Amino acid sequence: MERARISRQPAHLLLASEYGSATLHEKGSGEYDPSFVITKLGAKVNRVVAAGLLERLELRETSNGSQLFQGQIRDPTGLHYFSVGDYNSETMRELSNQWAERLDDGEPLLVMMTAKTRWYQTDEGAVYTSLRPEEACVVNREVYANWLLDACESTMKRMNQLTASLEVEPTIDAFGRANLPSSLLAARNHYGEVDLEPFKLNLMQALDIAEGRIEAATTPPPVMSLPSGDDEGASSDGENTNLSSFILQAIAHLDQGEGVDFDTILKNAVARGFVRETAESEIEALLDTGRLDEPRFGWFRVVASE
Repeated sequence: MERARISRQPAHLLLASEYGSATLHEKGSGEYDPSFVITKLGAKVNRVVAAGLLERLELRETSNGSQLFQGQIRDPTGLHYFSVGDYNSETMRELSNQWAERLDDGEPLLVMMTAKTRWYQTDEGAVYTSLRPEEACVVNREVYANWLLDACESTMKRMNQLTASLEVEPTIDAFGRANLPSSLLAARNHYGEVDLEPFKLNLMQALDIAEGRIEAATTPPPVMSLPSGDDEGASSDGENTNLSSFILQAIAHLDQGEGVDFDTILKNAVARGFVRETAESEIEALLDTGRLDEPRFGWFRVVASE
């Protein structure tokens, strides 16, 4: 008996902040059914069109001896992480090699890629998303600006649907009558109440670049400089002090009452230019000095000053 032909899934235009904050995964019961990542705004994606400044691309050896390119591209809202290995086409591997050489020479590269979504969870429960490029190319500023405008339009549509869904009974039938996607209902059930303010800020940043300040897209952002405050437990080194202040500020801003998960904190730190491993160590230091509390495993909140 011939198995049914699986149709190619459409590619969604997603800004990095929406994709990077997704933690919901859906996989069909069949062996060949596609898997999806469902974002906080209800996008159900198997493939993504991403674009931005290529910030890093490194060739690494895997545990089985094969080679793997690991990289990241930055759009105005954050970072997309991607990998290219033996499972990719020879064309994609060769392109990655060329990009790595150009990046080593200091050439700024604006790139666009169509990629499969990847989702995985560690033994500790942390969830990570990344991309597996299928096709990619270097683009000029005009193409990138147009992609930003289209991605912002798609994001705004999902934000409007999320707002409209709050007035609809949370059932499949009610969502169908309101012409709302069932994936949005799944997102609401999984994520609970979603704060749209960060998404609005991301849209303003992206539209600002698309409408004329495109030079910001080709310059890596500096490390955020924050006031040192009273971080008694922080290192005397200025970078660690700034990192400590940033972590405390980020958690205080993102905490909706239950704390902020480990991966979200690290992704925000990396997006601001801090080294991931250093951020991990700083979180431990803030726990040791009593500046942070861990109400449940992998979730952190700021301890109020007495």
